[in-house]
Amino acid sequence: MPYTAASSALNGYTVLDLTRVRSGPTCVRQLADWGADVIKIEMPEALEGGEGLGGKRHGPDFQNLHRNKRSVTLNLKDKDGLALFMKLVEKADVVVENYRPDVKNRLGIDYESLKKVNPRIILGSISGFGQDGPYLKRPGFDQIAQGMGGLMSITGNPGEGPMRVGIPIADLCAGLLCSQGIMIALLEREKSGQGQWVDTSLLAAQIFMLDFQAARWLMDKDVPQQAGNNHPTSIPTGVFKTSDGHINIAVAGQVIWERFCATMGAPDLNTVPDYSTGALRSQNRDALNAEINERTQHKTSAAWIDIFNEAGVPAGEINSIDQVFSDPQVKHLGMAESVSSAAIGHDIELVSQAIKMSRTPSRIASAPPERGEHSDEIFAGLGYSAAEIAALRSRNVI
Repeated sequence: MPYTAASSALNGYTVLDLTRVRSGPTCVRQLADWGADVIKIEMPEALEGGEGLGGKRHGPDFQNLHRNKRSVTLNLKDKDGLALFMKLVEKADVVVENYRPDVKNRLGIDYESLKKVNPRIILGSISGFGQDGPYLKRPGFDQIAQGMGGLMSITGNPGEGPMRVGIPIADLCAGLLCSQGIMIALLEREKSGQGQWVDTSLLAAQIFMLDFQAARWLMDKDVPQQAGNNHPTSIPTGVFKTSDGHINIAVAGQVIWERFCATMGAPDLNTVPDYSTGALRSQNRDALNAEINERTQHKTSAAWIDIFNEAGVPAGEINSIDQVFSDPQVKHLGMAESVSSAAIGHDIELVSQAIKMSRTPSRIASAPPERGEHSDEIFAGLGYSAAEIAALRSRNVI
């Protein structure tokens, strides 16, 4: 049975997915969600050696990462398994892996080896720290990259020590950047007819995502510090108490500052010399925040959010995850999408794509596959008979 494309945007492209855990699967999910025929290549179950990396197969994390794919089992350490993989490479457009840098060379699936089989192939690689250099042999992990990439030094409250962010942001950004690189390579291939090697790392992605904080150092030699819930440069922007909780308020620029003071019923704040400019407000942020908190505690969060937004002062709720998905705007955006899962036995909800396309939308077309669910049909498509496939399975080649 042919695959069901999740979108027409990348329909016609075939991707071989050798990824595990999170950064690689995040990359491949983007390609699968936009219609590529993604073939997830997994070890035969008898050779896996316990629960595989990435959590329980029917758990929320795995299910959210591996939708819209097909699955085959294949032992790349076996010469017949490697030969079978190369037959897949002949017809594929993209291979994605996030092994340690030396593994693909030992397996014989490095870019130069793939290129000999298919000059148009694009290899997407994600590593912890890069494909070479002094940290080549270090094991990579999201939190390690958050620390080495500077993020933990600017996250959290001042004086309370380094703090990781609440999502594996280095993994996620490396995956998204790799998928973007692959799509750039596919676009360029239309002109050159040649594939290429797309390479990123958790460390490089994390540093790239420092954005203006990195630029502050590179251009001005200003080392950013922890600012807690305060915006690093635009004050007052942060979390403020209300009578029944907390809200975010973002006051950027002099016009919004003046509007904010008037809307809050505190025009006197706008006359205080220490708060007269953005630089002075930043310098005196603690005193200013204390004065704002004294005033915001007299109304509910909902009341303040309505008042500020009506006046054109950015303000918003601070939601728990369950509140996020019950929010009317989130429902309108369709950020949760159901798909039927035969393996789990009922419909499940997963996080939908954040990109909207007017002509070629994405959807969750199929739940994640079971291990090797499509081995027979895919290998038969390469010309293997049922008897040959059974023989390979008996030897744990597939």
